[in-house]
Amino acid sequence: MHIEPGVVDGAKMAFAYATAAGAAGYTAKLVRDELRASNVVSLATRTVLAAVGTFVFFEVMPHFAVGVSEVHFILGTTLLLLLGAAPAALGLALGLLVQGMFFAPTDMPMYFVNVTTLLVPLFAITELARRIIPRQTAYVDLGYGEVLKLSALYQGGVVAWVAFWAIYGQGVGAENLSSVLSFGAAYMLVVIVEPVADLAVLAGAKALRNKNTSGIFTERLFNAA
Repeated sequence: MHIEPGVVDGAKMAFAYATAAGAAGYTAKLVRDELRASNVVSLATRTVLAAVGTFVFFEVMPHFAVGVSEVHFILGTTLLLLLGAAPAALGLALGLLVQGMFFAPTDMPMYFVNVTTLLVPLFAITELARRIIPRQTAYVDLGYGEVLKLSALYQGGVVAWVAFWAIYGQGVGAENLSSVLSFGAAYMLVVIVEPVADLAVLAGAKALRNKNTSGIFTERLFNAA
């Protein structure tokens, strides 16, 4: 999902700064809400876990260039379900920053573009989870249908933002549109993989249900809302 340098540039970058600022503001709201139900140590712990996970997703797990961008296995739904919305948002932003600063410095000019691409779909699935998951259902008890809806929305949101940035930056020429379509088709394959990965992780988490994992996972993982 990395937008390469030059795809969006010049005065058009102002919109990227604005969207990233909006994402930062919404993340601050999530952090405020999280601290009402948790504490700073738990939030910090889960944020570090999310950042490490994000770095692994980008730098260690398989990724390949297709069309206008790269296809990564960004397990955004996994981060949300295990760690909560605020740690997931902070972790995605920090993991992307670390990966860019130390392993792909040429991507740094596009940081605000790429962080918007990651965070806005996360905000969308956070709201979707509130709507489709019954309050009495812990995340470890979710079925394939709920997880598929979350994963499809997250990955679809990533594709939509990549398509927007490519067209916003480079126009609607045939070559650009072809690259966008190729990327979108390849990225939808992730939708097949992510729900299975999410359910596997949740199944593993079930084994910890009666263990003392306070502060490591979101409270909703094992409990009703």
